[in-house]
Amino acid sequence: MIPRIAEAPSLEQAYVDFLKALKHSGFEGQIHTDYADRVVLSTDNSIYQRQPQAVVYPRHRDDVVKLCTLLGDPRFRRVVVAPRGGGTGTNGQSLSDGIIVDLSRHMNQILEFNPDERWVRVQSGVVKDQLNAFVKSHGLFFAPELSTSNRATIGGMVNTDASGQGSCRYGKTRDHVLETESVMIGGQVWTASPLSLADFFDQAGGDGPWQKAQRTIHKIYQDNRAEIAARFPKLNRCLTGYDLAHIVDKDNTFNLNSILCGSEGTLAFLTEVKLNLVPIPKYSALVNVCYADFQHALEDARTLMSADPASIETVDGIVLGLARDNINWSKVQDLLPKEAESAQGVNFVEFTDDCEDGLKAQITRFEAVMESNPFTSRLAYQVVEGDANVKAIWGMRKLSVGLLGNVSTAARPIPFVEDTAVPPENLPDFIREFRAMLDRYGLPYGMFGHVDAGVLHVRPALDMKVDGDKALLRPITDEVQRLVTKYNGLLWGEHGKGVRSEYVPEVFGPQLYACLQDIKSLFDPHNQLNPGKICVPKQVDARLLKLDEVPLRGDYDRKVPEHLRTSFDSAMNCNGNGACFNYDLDDAMCPSWKATRERRHSPKGRSSLIREWVYRLGQQDVKVAGKNGSLLTRLKNSWGKKRGDYDFSHEVLEAMDGCLACKSCVSQCPIKVNVPAFRSLFLSLYYTRYVRPLRHYLIANLEGLLPYFARVPKLYNAVMGSGLVKAILAHQVGMVDSPLLSGRDLVKEMKVLGIEWATPDRLEALSAPERAKAVVVVQDAFTRYFETDMLVKSLALLKKLGFMVFVAAYQSNGKPLQVHGFLDRFRTVASQSAAALKVLEDCNVPLVGLEPSMTLVYRQEYAKVLPHTDVPNVQLVQEWLATKCDHLGSLDLNLPRSDYVLLPHCTEKTSEPAAFSQWQSVFASFGLGLSTQPSGCCGMAGTYGHEADNLETSKEIYALSWQKKVTAHDGGQTVLATGYSCRCQVKRLDDISLSHPLDLFYALVCAEEMA
Repeated sequence: MIPRIAEAPSLEQAYVDFLKALKHSGFEGQIHTDYADRVVLSTDNSIYQRQPQAVVYPRHRDDVVKLCTLLGDPRFRRVVVAPRGGGTGTNGQSLSDGIIVDLSRHMNQILEFNPDERWVRVQSGVVKDQLNAFVKSHGLFFAPELSTSNRATIGGMVNTDASGQGSCRYGKTRDHVLETESVMIGGQVWTASPLSLADFFDQAGGDGPWQKAQRTIHKIYQDNRAEIAARFPKLNRCLTGYDLAHIVDKDNTFNLNSILCGSEGTLAFLTEVKLNLVPIPKYSALVNVCYADFQHALEDARTLMSADPASIETVDGIVLGLARDNINWSKVQDLLPKEAESAQGVNFVEFTDDCEDGLKAQITRFEAVMESNPFTSRLAYQVVEGDANVKAIWGMRKLSVGLLGNVSTAARPIPFVEDTAVPPENLPDFIREFRAMLDRYGLPYGMFGHVDAGVLHVRPALDMKVDGDKALLRPITDEVQRLVTKYNGLLWGEHGKGVRSEYVPEVFGPQLYACLQDIKSLFDPHNQLNPGKICVPKQVDARLLKLDEVPLRGDYDRKVPEHLRTSFDSAMNCNGNGACFNYDLDDAMCPSWKATRERRHSPKGRSSLIREWVYRLGQQDVKVAGKNGSLLTRLKNSWGKKRGDYDFSHEVLEAMDGCLACKSCVSQCPIKVNVPAFRSLFLSLYYTRYVRPLRHYLIANLEGLLPYFARVPKLYNAVMGSGLVKAILAHQVGMVDSPLLSGRDLVKEMKVLGIEWATPDRLEALSAPERAKAVVVVQDAFTRYFETDMLVKSLALLKKLGFMVFVAAYQSNGKPLQVHGFLDRFRTVASQSAAALKVLEDCNVPLVGLEPSMTLVYRQEYAKVLPHTDVPNVQLVQEWLATKCDHLGSLDLNLPRSDYVLLPHCTEKTSEPAAFSQWQSVFASFGLGLSTQPSGCCGMAGTYGHEADNLETSKEIYALSWQKKVTAHDGGQTVLATGYSCRCQVKRLDDISLSHPLDLFYALVCAEEMA
């Protein structure tokens, strides 16, 4: 039995008082002081971990004003805060031991859009891809490209002056900021935009804090111009944050936003931004050039740049190797030369144009440049055209940062010196010395980046649980700082300063650092806004953070006993890249996050909670294979829970119960965080201390009970359909909308169809011609008992198509047991089911399943608990049918030509990316067209949507994506769904019946029998 974690870190009294005052001020957002939220927001995409005192979520600008007004109250000068957007920072920019102010939950609206003048005004919590999706129909986009664009907020981009691919053409974030609205400590709201010097002198004469700030900053610029010119490097990625060099622009305008952009929340809270938009190029292409040596890829880039491409991105052989193991590789492998399989580097050279002929001319010139400048290390190149293909390559490139976190060793490539910038002509020599230094330390590393801008992301592999590796942070960073200085570059070229701010005084020099301190003093005289970052005000006794003094994730992880780390390795390996915060409602990951906007209800959030949970358990010497407490003990503990006895495990349980176990994270997360796996292990341990809810036992035993219920279907349906039983199930058991039995007798139907049971003797007796067309259908509980009609039609269809069909005897699959953490019972069921299916598989007849979520359990969950040789190979039905397309096409069925839309089960489409193309092949063999639409989760996910506690969230998830797809086609093009739970959800919420593809084929092929 696991122990109770009875204490959570307490809040300092100053913060208790501040939050109480904030609540009484009329603050309309949320104020969270629970342990779970504090844990989840204690990390970002960096190596650091700083637990905040609280997290607040402003609902609008007035809430930010109330917050800042209180911060200006002398009573609360010890209170410190930090703004947070997407939480994708790699240097701890948004981490704080004070209050985190999360502006992304509510302040995420696009406020105003002028397509003619090409600008948009947004709140700071708007996500970059969200914005670009909004303006795309007008042929415009917000240019600075990021690998984290589907979760990075505009506020975060402005605060770090973010940039990425294409910056040589489009610049950085600040180059597109037209106007900012910020709130200062004290509550003053100020809108900053470029001013002519005449307007500046008119406006700067007032006594307000903003006017004083403008006058002081302008004077700093005038008094220090020579030093600024000497200190600021002439780079595409010049010094960001407190950018003294661009206070007065080339057109002689004063621009306070040069100070605010990149200031990392140390000066004011950014609430709104007006942004410049640029036209989307009408045509684009990539030339993917492969190299035998990565260093040569860097050296060749200067030659390639002479062709004036829009951008050149690069990845090394380590990243390529990890990409090949990623589920998305199938989307790009045909877009790269075959030599990419052995390449040690690839340069992705981008060309864009508004004219197709112009694009082709650019590529022709580029090919001529390569031919006239031969490079022995170039292996091959491939030209990729078409928007979808180009996006697929860029999608793979965007995964680089996450892929490097997915190596199988304890030492993993981590960010701490990974955004250096040097003049592009210096990059090869700089990287050669950089690599030599890492080689001297004996460290492996991965590299990717923006070779055209002189920015390469180098991530040394360190195990931060090991003291020796932790000790390398300082000497490596110091050496890299010396190297970038030698090559006229910067340590922080793209991802902000954050915890690395200790190098600011050295880079700016004493004279300019004093200027930065003066600016900080104007905005934040008592060092309350993200203190320790960039600079400290002069009048405060404080210092900058030091990279080896800030707590690290590894400091906590190393205290977790090895057996707990190993058991929960999937959670422990989460690096916080935040891919699960994808804003796109039509993306499968992560449905619970999208519906709740609660970060603890995400793979990253759940991983963070598990890391903290095992850390706390490790202090009490807990074993993974814990025994249940006695029933009396568990009843007593559960009564204590009901009375309000605190246990951190309850907060973790709340997050785990919100998981749909859809498994999208397993494949979509670059780190392959497997929430359903560690969730089930957590549940198995949690319920050694507490009594399980009754519904868990009902769900866990349903597969085994259904054969008995099916003997009296009318009685079962009458009982389950009665109002009294429904009310008892909903209010006492916690189950709603339980499906009714179909009532059809499969055994009788099989006799009518002349279909036999699959037995080893019968399969062994097959002749060679019979075996060639034989198939065994593996039953699942859903289609066997709740959709028997669909199962029978599928059997009839396959027989009509000329196959020799057998049906495997019904066996419990065990998925409900695994999902709810009955792990010992799951192992037993898996072993029994696998043994029965293995006997049939050994007869050399293919096994196929109709329900994707159940079928995939055999290759996924069974593989984790059984020896590899004991796992049966049960194919998805379309996987098998796709191998029979020649036969299907030879039948000359002459079906009426029509096109259909398929919405795949989310587990199926994310786990098996070829699933849809296989269905397309099958449809094509019937002479039919098939398309799909991007879609999220339906919200049912097995029994999740049938649990009363999840009902409203299930409905919300359905409304986010699926409902729009289904109702848009109602009465028009036929929509199909492969998942039983998906079809069930659509019927329940929209009263629309969707068919499985095999249902459709039966209706078309077996029309005569139906008549």
